[in-house]
Amino acid sequence: MSVLLLLLAFSASDNDWPAYGHDAGGTRYSPLAQITRDNVARLKPAWEYHTGALKPDTGLNRKAAFEATPILVEGTLYLSTPFDQVIALDPSSGKERWVFDPKVDRSQDYSEVTSRGVSTWVDSKRGKDDPCRRRIFIGTIDARLIALDAATGKLCDGFGDIDLTRGVSLKDRGDYQVTSPPAVIGDLVITGSSIGDNRRTDSERGIVRAFDARTGKLRWSFDPLPAGLKDAGAANAWSVMSTDPGRDLVFVPTGSASPDFYGGQRPGNNGYANSVVALRASTGAVVWHFQVVHHDLWDYDLASQPTLITFRRGDRIVPAVAVTGKNGHLFVLDRETGKPLLPVEERPVPKSKVPGEEASPTQPFPKYDVLAPQKFTAEDAWGITPEERTWCKERLDRLDWRGLFTPPSLEGTIMFPGNVGGVNWGSGAYDPERGLLVAATNRLSTIVRLIPREKLSEEVKTARQNRFDAEFGIQRGTPYAMVREHLR
Repeated sequence: MSVLLLLLAFSASDNDWPAYGHDAGGTRYSPLAQITRDNVARLKPAWEYHTGALKPDTGLNRKAAFEATPILVEGTLYLSTPFDQVIALDPSSGKERWVFDPKVDRSQDYSEVTSRGVSTWVDSKRGKDDPCRRRIFIGTIDARLIALDAATGKLCDGFGDIDLTRGVSLKDRGDYQVTSPPAVIGDLVITGSSIGDNRRTDSERGIVRAFDARTGKLRWSFDPLPAGLKDAGAANAWSVMSTDPGRDLVFVPTGSASPDFYGGQRPGNNGYANSVVALRASTGAVVWHFQVVHHDLWDYDLASQPTLITFRRGDRIVPAVAVTGKNGHLFVLDRETGKPLLPVEERPVPKSKVPGEEASPTQPFPKYDVLAPQKFTAEDAWGITPEERTWCKERLDRLDWRGLFTPPSLEGTIMFPGNVGGVNWGSGAYDPERGLLVAATNRLSTIVRLIPREKLSEEVKTARQNRFDAEFGIQRGTPYAMVREHLR
């Protein structure tokens, strides 16, 4: 880990970054003025710290990704590694203050090996010098919730090491995880889960749970899927939630129901999947929800943290939540009701050609500019030589592309901007001084093709011989497996 700082004096209290997105609403905004457009080019390395997280190498290092946003509170920098070690550093020197290693089971083949960070909470019932007055919470890739003393890194007595697999119909141990920092509101710590994609219809359900921040006792749980939907799972909140303590609300971004690319066994809109769901933080009751994708067939999870903003409507200032999507859409909703503050319409979208699949006839579209391109033609194909350009155009013409929300097909469908496109877990940032929402977008097109199950073995063999980047999803419980490759 490297840190770049202007070599200027600073006050620790003025520089706090106490949450993953800076604050409970995920604005990622700091009023600090030391670093500007005029001096940013003069930034120099101040110190460097090596986590040592990749030792010993058990074969999981190929999946490991450092995705943590450190938090800074009360003069200490806290971060996590892909294997969920929590590290406390002096922010001025990089000197290590303590390290906690949860010793995750590295023998499991986890879907992901990453941690996006930790959360913190202050126990108002404890004195300044009492143990665990300030706590650091982390969810682990082996599905535990842990509370640490921020001063020492020791486990907080009475909270316990919570096994989040309890009460979960676990299918594959390495595919049920926590990869994002939990939300904290009042005296609750709230966590979702990361669930492996494209495995089976009956994968683990994406239950969101709230625990007492002092005792670790379960206070409530919320299942995004309808109780009667048995042949589906997931719809999990794997990304970062936002909270509004003043309104007793937690904003939960949910993903798609399982499996991602065929939904014949999960008809309809699949409950609260692919939605931002506002829950009453104290009870877990649903206050409102807004679904950004109906009957998802594209892995268009809500990957970014909902951003709490203020929105000017005429002479009124309305508390709002900005929701950015993988498909490039941005929705601005009233924070209290979930009603759109900018116009949204349901538009007809392409039908599925696959037997047994009933794609949603419409999808929600904002009636204003989107964040990422959503259209292209064969004329956009690029190549160095005329022959390459011709080859690319001919390949595009053979694939199914009828615009955004073209369902997966047996001949191959282009996914654009793709399941890692648009705004992903990096989320947006909001500048309240200028009223600007800023978001970085991805554009990575893929081809998704459904494979009749009896042809899967042959397809895998062919892919290994000819297409190095081909990714297969078994989608057990459906008539079709899936293969995905980069469009190139």
